[in-house]
Amino acid sequence: MKLSIPGRASATAVVSAAVLLTGGSIAGAAPAPVAAAAAPDLPVANVKAHLTQLQSIATANGGNRAHGRAGYKASLDYVKAKLDAAGFTTTVQQFTSSGRTGYNLIADWPGGDTGKVVMAGSHLDSVTAGPGINDNGSGSAAVLETALAVARAGYQPTKHLRFAWWGAEELGMVGSRYYVNSLTTANRSKISGYLNFDMIGSPNPGYFVYDDDPTIEKTFKTYFTGIGVATEIETEGDGRSDHAPFKNAGIPVGGLFSGADYIKTSAQAAKWGGTAGKAFDACYHSSCDKSSNINDTALDRNTDALAYAVWGLSA
Repeated sequence: MKLSIPGRASATAVVSAAVLLTGGSIAGAAPAPVAAAAAPDLPVANVKAHLTQLQSIATANGGNRAHGRAGYKASLDYVKAKLDAAGFTTTVQQFTSSGRTGYNLIADWPGGDTGKVVMAGSHLDSVTAGPGINDNGSGSAAVLETALAVARAGYQPTKHLRFAWWGAEELGMVGSRYYVNSLTTANRSKISGYLNFDMIGSPNPGYFVYDDDPTIEKTFKTYFTGIGVATEIETEGDGRSDHAPFKNAGIPVGGLFSGADYIKTSAQAAKWGGTAGKAFDACYHSSCDKSSNINDTALDRNTDALAYAVWGLSA
């Protein structure tokens, strides 16, 4: 997640409440709601395996996966290979920022109404200071595992599904802004919703839901209510991640966040556990943002919420 001044806008989308049913579960939690198309419970071990690979890539490439560095391109190649093998149509979009070449990766799942596109995305780059495993390996790995689950299930949604991994977010949402700006007005209008996942495994986690599009917000809140987890409106990351260019273009957006360098309050610690008076992620933008800097429970819950929203909003 990039440091910047918050901004806010809102948009609308429509999803029938009929897609929200009950069933499924998360280990150690109350029964979870699932979408009508039976969103799977994604194994957190699969998500963590992707994080292990991203950590290894950073370690082998100067300790980071930053824009214009070898670690970023290797990260993109890892994700692309997984998606290609699973049957996605992938596109690498190239741009230049700060004198270095950057890349976005776009993956389309064949089928569905291409006039109604549901997108889920995350930024794949880290800062130069560290490997960026929570920021934002966590979101990138969860989006990847959700896409792979779509393929494993042979899911055939009513709407078209598109997944994205953005470059140069840490320089000011450069990659996602490039993508949105490259779309024609007609193609922008085809995106019925963009879901953003930036830092969803913070070690002292909170459970924050974007309050931009009401239908997307309600979808995430329904999931968390079903597993007995309270949420709060996300404010720390307003305008600081890749949903911002979509929102500014009038595209409905939503997303999840588990906290960065803001301090957890006593009330939040009472609600979610963890340590009051300490940052949600004390390793934010630091060299210690590595594999050990992940809360497995938060990563698991947020990944399953991601899948729930993708299935529900595309059904």
